[in-house]
Amino acid sequence: MPKRRTTMRSKSGTKLYAVRDESGQFKDIQTYKRAHAADLRQKSKAEKEAAQGPIEKKVRKAAKKAVKSVKSTVKGAVAAVKKAAKQAMRRVSSAPPAGKATAKAVTKVVAKRTTRKLAAKAPAKAAAKKKTARKVATAK
Repeated sequence: MPKRRTTMRSKSGTKLYAVRDESGQFKDIQTYKRAHAADLRQKSKAEKEAAQGPIEKKVRKAAKKAVKSVKSTVKGAVAAVKKAAKQAMRRVSSAPPAGKATAKAVTKVVAKRTTRKLAAKAPAKAAAKKKTARKVATAK
């Protein structure tokens, strides 16, 4: 869908398209002829999907799933690191001052636990990715 634009005419009578920003100021002014031609060259999402074959659709779907999986994994890892940092801070702040455990030691222990948990989850995710890749390969 083309962007929302205002039409006007120049002094010479050429039809123009003007795009405004949020404050109402002119952001871009184009001739109608060039802007309209650019709009016609661009295909809509529905046209692009209709032009695809069944294999391309499956590949695109698998790629979207893979991206979603990676994003969720990264979010989970970031959350685990934040949680570990909070736990380390609590342990360090509540630890007795004369104790043997230092901040570094507590941080190392928490980091080891976190990496073990993440390492345990990694093989399951790798297996799921292989399964998706096999489905796409067999579809060909």
